[in-house]
Amino acid sequence: MDRHSGWIACIKAERKRQDAKWGEQNHDDLYWLGILMEEVGELAKSIIENDSVNGVEELIQSASVCVAWYEAINRRTPPVPAHEMAS
Repeated sequence: MDRHSGWIACIKAERKRQDAKWGEQNHDDLYWLGILMEEVGELAKSIIENDSVNGVEELIQSASVCVAWYEAINRRTPPVPAHEMAS
């Protein structure tokens, strides 16, 4: 198992949970930003309250929202090949 597989599995599981709860989401970017900021705000609250268990959950939820946003972008525009994104 590589060092990434644990958190990637958590994000995949959270994405499945989100899809089961909300279905496919195709918001505009401003709406996605609002969803992400709400999750990041909950993460910040966990950090301020020194609640590392909830903080990890909020971190995974925040990352999962980013993945969902990326998926929504790819549904409305042609996907950008990975080799063109990384530098």
